[in-house]
Amino acid sequence: MTGMTENKRVIVGMSGGVDSAVAAYLLKSEGYDVTGLTLRTWESSNGEESRCCEIDDARRIAGMLGIPYHVRNVTGDFKDKVTTPFINDYICGMTPNPCIECNRKVKWVGMIYMADVLGAACVATGHYASVVKLDNGRYSVRQAEHADKDQTYMLYKLTQEQLARTLMPLGKLSKDEVRKIAKDASIPVADKPDSQEICFVNDDDYARYIAENHTGKLPGEGDFVDEEGRVLGRHKGIIHYTIGQRKGLGLPLGYPAYVKRIDREKNEVVIAENNALFSNVVICRDVNMMSIPVLNTGEKLRCRAKIRYHHKLQAAMAEMTDENTLKIEFDEPVRAAAPGQSAVMYDADDNVIGGGIIHESA
Repeated sequence: MTGMTENKRVIVGMSGGVDSAVAAYLLKSEGYDVTGLTLRTWESSNGEESRCCEIDDARRIAGMLGIPYHVRNVTGDFKDKVTTPFINDYICGMTPNPCIECNRKVKWVGMIYMADVLGAACVATGHYASVVKLDNGRYSVRQAEHADKDQTYMLYKLTQEQLARTLMPLGKLSKDEVRKIAKDASIPVADKPDSQEICFVNDDDYARYIAENHTGKLPGEGDFVDEEGRVLGRHKGIIHYTIGQRKGLGLPLGYPAYVKRIDREKNEVVIAENNALFSNVVICRDVNMMSIPVLNTGEKLRCRAKIRYHHKLQAAMAEMTDENTLKIEFDEPVRAAAPGQSAVMYDADDNVIGGGIIHESA
């Protein structure tokens, strides 16, 4: 955690879960003037709340901790900057990660706005990561000491201005330690299960969500084809598929078959065997650098990188091929690099260097 500032007031983003509750508890224990905040990002047509903004639980925790508590409605921003782009990306055959966009464009914007309104110097969250200020004056997020819960991948798009005002108290703790702190402090959500899926798709059925929330025409049925373009069967629409998918294809080919590529223009889903899913190079756009200010065109940088949240870090060489394009070449091939996901780079000290949205692989 970054050091105490003269202004000890901090706004803690509270989801109603155990992690943010313990973050608020720890900061209050350290002498911070803590205020809880829940951003209402989304609710379904039947009034069901997102698991990122379970207001009743968050309010109950704040009352138990004896801290002020506020709710701010950001559903409009969430729709414009998270769910609508998510739908559009899926329709284009991509596999987006909406949590990354939400963190930078909705959650931190909303928390810092309230911090300014309430005169707080900092905001804080229950992410498993640490904010660090490096020798070059830049801020970065450092991997959690317990790698199984590390959430830095989801945070790589945060700006320097956002990081400079952020505390993350859980970076050195394990989930078991967090739950024990909650139990010892009689925090009522100590045993509350973690949410695993995207917060606004409660049943994990992305295609259903897209069909119910998109106002235009959706891509219809098309052909499954092999790598040579031979038709293998019919698919039910490209929004139902992602790179590396095996289940739900319904293709009796006599061998394990996977989605290798989605061709939006031809409305085709390209099928291949597992060994065809590996590639050494990913090309990224929408790049954000964190621990360094910029990687100049043509400059190369050794790093470790990952192409999805649960991907193990692998050695790689990064290079900006032009001012908008990042190429990451892995020493060993990576499996099922999906356009729309992010490739995130780390240095030898486990700090995030930066990353970008995967555009293609080779």
